[in-house]
Parts: sequence; C-alpha cells; structure tokens
Amino acid sequence: MNKAQLVEAIADKLGGRQQAADAVDAVLDAMVRAVVAGDRVSVTGFGSFEKVDRPARYARNPQTGERVRVKKTSVPRFRAGQGFKDLVAGTKKLPKGGEVSVKKAPKGSLSGGASATVKKAAAKKATTAKKAAAKTAVAKKTTAKKAVAKKSTATAKKTTATAKKTTAAAKKTAPTAKKTTATAKKTAPAAKKATAKTTAPAKKTTARKTTAKKTTARKK
Repeated sequence: MNKAQLVEAIADKLGGRQQAADAVDAVLDAMVRAVVAGDRVSVTGFGSFEKVDRPARYARNPQTGERVRVKKTSVPRFRAGQGFKDLVAGTKKLPKGGEVSVKKAPKGSLSGGASATVKKAAAKKATTAKKAAAKTAVAKKTTAKKAVAKKSTATAKKTTATAKKTTAAAKKTAPTAKKTTATAKKTAPAAKKATAKTTAPAKKTTARKTTAKKTTARKK
C-alpha cells in the first residue's frame, strides 16, 4: 500500500478523498518534524519513531571488498509496539469488523510514552540546574569584583589621609623656618657692628705705639 492507496482506504471514514489526503499529510508532517528535532513519537499499541545517531565507522564495499570510511550520521528508527507485533505474529486476531483498537497498551509494549515524559522532565531539571549554576557563578564573580573595588577605595582613602597629614606637617614647619631665617638676618648686622667696634680700638692702640717709637727716635 502506497500513500494514494492509504488515502483511498480512509477517504470514506473522513468524508472524502481530499480530507483524507490532508489528514495523512498533517500526521506525517508532524511526525517527521518531531523526529528531526530529536523527539520520540509514540503511538500506544502501534509503535514509536525516534532519531538515532550512528558514530563514524569503517565498512566494506560489497562489490570491491574495499574498506571505506563512513561518516557520522543520524537515521530514523521505528519500533513496533507489542500489540502490533502480536497482530502480525498471529497471536492475536484482527477484529472482523471495525477498527483495530490501539487505545490500551498491551503489557510489555514498547511505546515508551512514560519514558519519554520522564526523559523530558530530566532534561528540564538538568537545564534548570545549569542555569542556576551559571547565575551563581556570575553572582560570585560580581561579589569578588565589588570586594576588590572596596579594598582599592579604602587604600586610596588611607593614601589620601597620609598625604594630607604630610602636607599639614610641612605647613607647620614652614613658619618655623621663616622665623629662624628672620632671626639670622637680625643677628647678622649686630655681629658686624660688634666686630667693627673691637677692631677700631686695636687700630688706635697700634697708632699710638708707632707715634711713641717715632718720638723716642727723635730724642736720641
């Protein structure tokens, strides 16, 4: 049975050929898109469709026997449900009239609806955990940067305070230096006068001695 024959088989039940064709196209499109996205499509009692990744491997060319490198690829896979298998194997009989019921999954069915739900829940939890870990890492980095900034600010404040103290000490020392200089300037003229006074009598005494010598020489 091909697609056209499938449409013809269900046309009467869906109200016409066009409605049947649209229904078949819609179902197949939804299944293909889900499998390509990596989801598992399960139809209870019928089977499941899923995407399987095959790693790179070596194979042999059946015609030449040459060893060939096969690249990594992904392929679709269908697993029949237990109910479908039982009907095909003949352990269960098809109903004479009406449709094959696939509403209830037989015991041991491989439809995997529950497992798919569990997988999705686990994936969501893992994603949430990763996001939380990323947020925590960002928060730690931000806190560390703030701490470094606070330490730098404190160091800068201490350096500024020390500079202010040094400037104040320099200002206090400056007037004292000015006073010392002024005192030295006042003392200098007094020292010059004292030296001049001391030298003047000494010169007069020398002159008197010279005059006395001259007088004694004349008398002789």
